[in-house]
Amino acid sequence: MTNPTDALRDRFLTGLAATVAEPVAVWAHGSLAGGDYQEGRSDLDLIAVLAGPLAPRTVWALARLHARLRGEPLAPQPHCSYLTPENAAGPERRHLTWAHGELFRRPVTPVTRRELLDFGRVLHGEPPRALVPPVPDSELRAFVVRDQRDNWRPAVDMARLWRRDVWVDLGLLTFARATVTVRDGRLITKRGALDELPALGAPAEVVADIARRRYGGEADRPADADWPARRAELTRAYLAPAIDALVTAYT
Repeated sequence: MTNPTDALRDRFLTGLAATVAEPVAVWAHGSLAGGDYQEGRSDLDLIAVLAGPLAPRTVWALARLHARLRGEPLAPQPHCSYLTPENAAGPERRHLTWAHGELFRRPVTPVTRRELLDFGRVLHGEPPRALVPPVPDSELRAFVVRDQRDNWRPAVDMARLWRRDVWVDLGLLTFARATVTVRDGRLITKRGALDELPALGAPAEVVADIARRRYGGEADRPADADWPARRAELTRAYLAPAIDALVTAYT
């Protein structure tokens, strides 16, 4: 029996071919490609390469395709950036992207490009190496350090954000992934990042909380009503100096 993720993928591919044209390639990256995918929790991260320029009528057709898929199980999960063979190179270029229920433009980052090249999953057509140029280690490291410095470090100072599970989880896991990338030159999954956090000195209570919520760990949720506030402070007190040290060491 087809699982909901495969069913949504197949409907997307069929709809893409019928609505726009047969794509040159469709690839999965992120957790689905890296082996850390959790159905119903993980995003379905996709890249579609279309043959021709993305004219206004093509953009409209893509918007209608995604709107039709909104009624499907797992509908919030698909995130897809649209490239063409002519504009696939260049990490600074902004590409049409469907994510979080809307169309907008954003770059396909060096991290995503390296994921595609190292372990991208081909869902249709050409493999990533046929269209995506290599990502030098220096470019990858510079990007993840810049992301920690310019995006995550300012966010640590916004206390209200860190009462939410998603900020705690992604803040710590992204930091661990960035550390491994700049230190070892490799990409790891969120599961791998969770395993790295204790050795990086992250607060044990918070690591156990992430493991329980995301992976069904055995740790019980702290009983006190002040846990969200205490967790936020533990996380921020750890991340602020940890990010500063990472940026100083690798800038």
